Amino acid sequence: MKNGTVLLVGRPNVGKSTFVNNVIGQKVAITSPKPQTTRFPIQAYYEDERGTIYFVDTPGIFDRVKDTLSKKINNQTLDATHSNVDVVIYMVDHTRRRDFEEGKVLGIVRKINKPKILVINKMDKQDEGTFLPQYEFLREEFPDVFIISAINKTHVKPLLERIFELLPERTETDEHPENPVYPLINLDSKTFIAELIREKVFLKMGQEIPYRITVVVDEIAERSDKLTYIKARILTTDHRYKKMLIGAGGRKIKEMGGMARKDIALATSKKIFLDLTVEVDPHWPEVLY
Repeated sequence: MKNGTVLLVGRPNVGKSTFVNNVIGQKVAITSPKPQTTRFPIQAYYEDERGTIYFVDTPGIFDRVKDTLSKKINNQTLDATHSNVDVVIYMVDHTRRRDFEEGKVLGIVRKINKPKILVINKMDKQDEGTFLPQYEFLREEFPDVFIISAINKTHVKPLLERIFELLPERTETDEHPENPVYPLINLDSKTFIAELIREKVFLKMGQEIPYRITVVVDEIAERSDKLTYIKARILTTDHRYKKMLIGAGGRKIKEMGGMARKDIALATSKKIFLDLTVEVDPHWPEVLY
């Protein structure tokens, strides 16, 4: 039996979270087309007859960061690269031009002295244009190269097979969860629900607002055997963003709340009452994460 930790590293929006979600078989990390969706490393547990894998999905590495939140996100990813891992997946998006940001990520990956796999993602988008020739030189550096579609799970099975081959054999003395709940993730209930709500904000709002918000869950209460009450707040940095998040007649917040409630109900198999509000706190990036 194999047992080990696999670290995923790459630029924002290369598809790391989509890959982990589809391998695990359910949502453990939120996804959206916008950068900064993943803000802290998320650990997820996968098991089959070959053994166990602990995936660590890291936030994407940003190029030049000036704001407090982006600096914290980059630092958390750098900390994760120094943790005890067995295999590194360096994921790239062939539909995006290779630039300084990509070079920065590659430099970080090169410093990790562990077996590495180059994963070129989004093969399902070949018709949208490709910069694949810009990544061809990496084939000489990485002994294992896989071209996949994380969203369609194309070529994911052979990638998993190679990961298991590279992982160490598990002995009786190795530490591993006793009777783990599958899938096991390193998020408590409040954090997971807050992430689901934040995902809906990223999906429903424009380009600027998502990076000005976070979500805090204040209360989860079982009102009955079938109904769970959740009180949550969207925090934003300015009153003008608050107005946009609420929308005319409360339309936007109702849409986001409805989408989040359905996801939470699906994950918990319970009826959910979601009490969602918006508050202004210009200092939240300094104290959270």
